[in-house]
Amino acid sequence: MPVVREFTLPDLGEGLTEAEVVRWLVEVGEVIAIDQPVVEVETAKAVVEVPCPYGGVVTALFGAVGEEVLVGAPLVTVAVSPGEGEPPLAAVPVVELAAAVERPLVGYGVAEPDRGGRRRRVGGGGASAPVARAAVPAASVPTVPVPVPVAAVVPVVAGGVPAVISPLVRRLAREQGVELAAVAGSGPDGLIMRADVERAVAAKVAGAPAAPAVAPVEAVGALPSGAGSVVPLRGLRKAVAEKLGRSHREIPAATCWVDADATELMALRRQLNAVPGPKVSVLALLARICTVGLERFPDLNSSVTPDGSGILRHSAVHLGFAAQGERGLVVPVVRDAQRLTTEQLGEELGRLTEAARTGAIAPAELTGGTFTLNNYGVFGVDGSTPILNHPEAAMLGVGRIVAKPWVHQGELAVREVTQLSFTFDHRVCDGGTAGGFLRFVADCVEQPGVLLRRL
Repeated sequence: MPVVREFTLPDLGEGLTEAEVVRWLVEVGEVIAIDQPVVEVETAKAVVEVPCPYGGVVTALFGAVGEEVLVGAPLVTVAVSPGEGEPPLAAVPVVELAAAVERPLVGYGVAEPDRGGRRRRVGGGGASAPVARAAVPAASVPTVPVPVPVAAVVPVVAGGVPAVISPLVRRLAREQGVELAAVAGSGPDGLIMRADVERAVAAKVAGAPAAPAVAPVEAVGALPSGAGSVVPLRGLRKAVAEKLGRSHREIPAATCWVDADATELMALRRQLNAVPGPKVSVLALLARICTVGLERFPDLNSSVTPDGSGILRHSAVHLGFAAQGERGLVVPVVRDAQRLTTEQLGEELGRLTEAARTGAIAPAELTGGTFTLNNYGVFGVDGSTPILNHPEAAMLGVGRIVAKPWVHQGELAVREVTQLSFTFDHRVCDGGTAGGFLRFVADCVEQPGVLLRRL
């Protein structure tokens, strides 16, 4: 007899606790190989494919597209091929295989294939039973149950208070200050879905009571006329919002800035790219300037400890930089940037930029930065006062490099000028240190030969 194995969402690293289902790569009844990707999920860091460690027949998929699944929650179940000495899977009678895969899973009850995808209450208790969402022709493998998403657990209502609710829905309600007892559920038997809480939040924002839904919906319900709409924070956008909100609350940041004549820096770049070899970008030159500057001002390559009792000085420069990708703005990290040559910095910056653009960047490449270089000049703007990338203590911003009238050697001339801004955590240093670093960067931009004294 085949054995049904349950594969749960693994820990994807870096403290991630959940992921959103983007696309299923397999179907119920499909035969899969060991380590074959079965689902594409979006975490707060990246979109990744998750491989299943079991080979066999897929018997169930957990989680609808757009549903968040907690780490450790079921993803798929697989009827694994029998061991040595047992008949091959294809030789197992359909009725035996069906009996094997339709045994109740813990907490899910028994399938009801004739109820058209609806759930039913089991007995007089609060248990519920999943039903088939997809069927496989009997000629291949038997029809098997596909459990509904983990979030869809039918509540037991006692005195109008939901007794059972999805952890995701409960957390969303808690974070948004929504009383679940006052929310009308749109799911089966009054189940409170995420969309119900989102409608309650939208109504709360609009100053009106939440209207009960008549049917389950995936998107946020309509608001009163003229009130616009609410877009749920999910995936990367949610992670960015949480991180920037925390940075703004916890870090007393200050910003200083200076205009710099980048004419000589641009001339140096042209000289470097005139010889055979990989091209050197302006970002690579600025990254080299930053690593040298942080060696001179090590207070800025640091972070305040979580309890606020000390300052952690980092021995290596893990240089983050802003890059626009398919999922939005992300911050890839160049590890040990201080050890790389300018040419190597350029190659690594180019590789990570391309990976971010195509969405192929690994989650580990988006974490662990100690200092951020933000080139917002690519957006055609001159300056910015950015929010620090928590828990980092400093960020250098570079505006567009544009021809402007400038006094050069006592004469008015047209020069290539940029604005440099520097935001820092005022807990790790005073203005003198921050100003000293920014002035050093500006001097290197205006006179790149200054770098030779530090290399």
